[in-house]
Amino acid sequence: MAKKPFRPVDLPVSVDYISLLPSISKAHAALARLDATLDQLPNPRLLERSFLTHEAVQSSKIEGTMATIQEVFEFEADFDDDISNKKREDIEEVLNYRKALEYGVKKIDQDFPITENFVKELHKILLTSVRGASKAPGEFRKGQVYIGSHGTTIESASYVPPEPQHILEHFSNLEKYLNEHKEQDALVQIAIAHYQFEAIHPFWDGNGRVGRLVISLFLYKQGLLKKPWLYLSEYFERNRQEYYRLLREVSESEKWNEWIIFFLKGVEVQSLDACKKVEKIRTLHDATRDRAMLMGSQYAVNFVEALFVKPVFTRRSIQKIAKIQNYQTLANVVEKFLEAGIIYDLDLKRERNKVYVFENLMKLIA
Repeated sequence: MAKKPFRPVDLPVSVDYISLLPSISKAHAALARLDATLDQLPNPRLLERSFLTHEAVQSSKIEGTMATIQEVFEFEADFDDDISNKKREDIEEVLNYRKALEYGVKKIDQDFPITENFVKELHKILLTSVRGASKAPGEFRKGQVYIGSHGTTIESASYVPPEPQHILEHFSNLEKYLNEHKEQDALVQIAIAHYQFEAIHPFWDGNGRVGRLVISLFLYKQGLLKKPWLYLSEYFERNRQEYYRLLREVSESEKWNEWIIFFLKGVEVQSLDACKKVEKIRTLHDATRDRAMLMGSQYAVNFVEALFVKPVFTRRSIQKIAKIQNYQTLANVVEKFLEAGIIYDLDLKRERNKVYVFENLMKLIA
């Protein structure tokens, strides 16, 4: 007998804020520390691309996409001579996630609300020209889906989302909750909203990735961070079984508080982890800049800044970022950094379009 499709309750829901207070306090304290740490960066743009790509890799990894951040950067630097079709597809999915995140940040900066059309556009970017291209990118599903291990039938599915004719009703309620409802705490609000989005499961494919995108964008829109650089995908991936179990228990037993505490712990853990990472990167930046100042080149410091934006590069791909107009001057600077051991040649046998790596940064962001 097929499992009956689930209908999530309308939001808002009643939660026990008293029991949540310790977790809320710790999560906000960690967020505030991260915001203060980011404020100390001389140029936040240095880390933006790396942080966005790291999140794209981690979120895609949960869905079975296997590509490392270095593989993504190497691909962008055209170091893809021996890449398999499977790996190429994996990397393109990661790049689409980053594009969707960048699009979302731009729209939030323009004060767009998180609406049905906004979410559909994120989904469209996410699935364009990759394996999900046949899964109606940017459109809510018009058929029934179910969740389970590979080969599972609907009779033995672990979860069956609402029927397609109910998606608009449920999503309209979620949209109103995100944009109009004033929950007592914004972190609790996005924890509840994330569950609701995954329960509705509005798309044929890509629901998990879109749902995690919305978390980052909502926190940014609420002003909890000046930069949208808190990402929970890594935490969800490390605790994957617990993540799915707690979502399921909300559906089965309305265990909202257990799920919210788990979510808040993720905010705390990832905020503190990001703080440590930013501090290490800032230390590396200062040390590398100091070494560059001794090289006797007026362009060396600019080149250091470019390395933190694009740690895997060809000369052509980094030239504009480094603001070095003359190609021979750029080649001379690259040679100085090679001799200093700051960067290395990824393939010594390759004669043209050589690709270089700033390994010390890659170790910190991987």
